[in-house]
Amino acid sequence: MKQELVYLPRVELSVIQVQQILTRTSGFLKTVCSHSLQPYRGCALGGSLCGVGCYVQHNIYVTKGKRWGTFVEARLNAAEVYHTQYEREKNWARRARGAFGVFLSSSTEPFQPMEKTHQITRQVLEKMVDFPPDFLMIQTHSHHVADYLDLYPRLRAATNLRVHLSIESDRDELPGLPRSASPVAKRMEAAAKLHEAGIRVIVTVAPLLPLDEPDLFFQQLSKICDGVVIDHFIDGDGSANGARTWRTGLPGAMAKIEPQAVTMAYREQIIGTARKHLPGRVGVNISGFAGELR
Repeated sequence: MKQELVYLPRVELSVIQVQQILTRTSGFLKTVCSHSLQPYRGCALGGSLCGVGCYVQHNIYVTKGKRWGTFVEARLNAAEVYHTQYEREKNWARRARGAFGVFLSSSTEPFQPMEKTHQITRQVLEKMVDFPPDFLMIQTHSHHVADYLDLYPRLRAATNLRVHLSIESDRDELPGLPRSASPVAKRMEAAAKLHEAGIRVIVTVAPLLPLDEPDLFFQQLSKICDGVVIDHFIDGDGSANGARTWRTGLPGAMAKIEPQAVTMAYREQIIGTARKHLPGRVGVNISGFAGELR
């Protein structure tokens, strides 16, 4: 089955039954949570701006030789399998990691277009209301995270919930690259709705892209979120000195806007600006994703 998208000509859609859905974390995520959960394999947003530097495109176990952004696989029984794995993985996590924490998701977008049809993410979240992890981090790049405002209060009552919403710039495009699939203004609006509803919202400015008006950007964020996490591809793409991202078109496009944006000095400058507007509410790199804000 095919679906037409405005930012990518064709995306191959498929469905599958899986045997497991909770993955014990390693590497970058190990200090953040005990497990990751992917309701989908692949990402329809992969052909938009966020997909250009997305580290998942380099993971051959996920892409299986396909171009990132050209396929999405829905895991139809994700909620049932979560339930099946729940007791075993909860007990292991509390014993081995101190808490059962789930990161949803580290290698796909939970609220991509296919979610409107299959609602895999919603089914998983509903199952978590009755079988909650100790804490849940929802990571998304889409304003459609706000579609489930009816569900989040029940989820918040069951577990320590926080939503990580990626807003990596105040720009929707960079020279020569595709536009954002989810406009900055709509993501700002989604953050405001969640925050107003009492949901803990962390805006992830990651990977940090050039900001046209840094002071205004963080001034706006200070009113609609509980904190921000800032990360740069050099220190955060999982390879030495950001080698994987340097092989993409992202750094060149960033440099056309602001030459310093491809340096760690730019990250430090932006961190300083963020802390001016959000004192005590700014995290950096892995420790920020783990919840350390200052």
